[in-house]
Amino acid sequence: MHQPRTFLDNFFLVIKGLCMGAANKVPGVSGGIVAFVAGFYEEFIYSLQKLNSKALKLLFNGRFKSFFQYTNARFLGLLIFGMLVSYFSVSRILDYFLEHNELFVWATFFGMVIGSIYHIGKDFTPWNKRTIPAGLIGLIIGVSISFLSPARENDNLFFIFFCGIISVSGMTLPGLSGSFILILLGNYVLLLVDSVNALYDTFSELFSGDFSFVNNPERIQILKILGVFTLGSMTGLVTFSHLLSYLLKHFKATTTAVLLGFITGSLGVLWPWKRTIFKLNPNGGTLLDSNGNKIILNYRRYFPDMADAETWWAILFILMGILVLLILDWYGNNRQKNV
Repeated sequence: MHQPRTFLDNFFLVIKGLCMGAANKVPGVSGGIVAFVAGFYEEFIYSLQKLNSKALKLLFNGRFKSFFQYTNARFLGLLIFGMLVSYFSVSRILDYFLEHNELFVWATFFGMVIGSIYHIGKDFTPWNKRTIPAGLIGLIIGVSISFLSPARENDNLFFIFFCGIISVSGMTLPGLSGSFILILLGNYVLLLVDSVNALYDTFSELFSGDFSFVNNPERIQILKILGVFTLGSMTGLVTFSHLLSYLLKHFKATTTAVLLGFITGSLGVLWPWKRTIFKLNPNGGTLLDSNGNKIILNYRRYFPDMADAETWWAILFILMGILVLLILDWYGNNRQKNV
């Protein structure tokens, strides 16, 4: 069913997981785009669909080899490993560049999405009376999402579980950013900053033999929130994968058209020239989270000054982002020819 993978393919799969993890962390960027552009989106969705009752029966009956083959576990394991490593490495580096070179980061992702639209759209030929309206609907929804106003932070565990289900859309739906959805739901800082930092600090303390965090009610509460969020994400991942695998199997052209619309609409979120609107403290100044980071509220977009040298540097980074996708496209085409 699956083409045999070389060591190099497995290595690149971990790298793709790193990219997906980093992309999922950035508001406006969808990890699903990485999967779509890198050519393993359908395999990713179909593999997730295999995490079902049959897989559980194989596992509980001790038929580990059959379970491994049925769920395509090597593929999922390498990909998820890359994502996990990303959350504690690449995403932190990305946070640094967003803090110090925000314009160039957004410009690079903007270029990558333009490249992904070319990559996906160049071979998509069945534009007709069904797929054109589907693409327009995807485009309208994608653009509309970028202009919604965010809600307030809410740590209710039922709502956290719901956030997990919704946020995982960034992994399964190219163009729909799970991180940006969390901003709209008001819980981006709580779930992707405070919780991840709390988990990182907890692991650091555990490895050094320090168990004092068990007496820290605030830490325990954040870890509980992270656990519920993870459970919601796993639920959403399996649920969305079953839905999408059905749609890709029975309505592939229409589904692809909607996804193309989503991705194109996400350019509104990724527009590099924007000012970040931070949450204000009622007593004056900018409101900070528990780690001293400014809380992002939304973005105000503007057209660049073409006389500014920084604008041309940003355009260069857009072109570099496009080039990355063209190289991936070239690699994918050559791999298919050599199989």
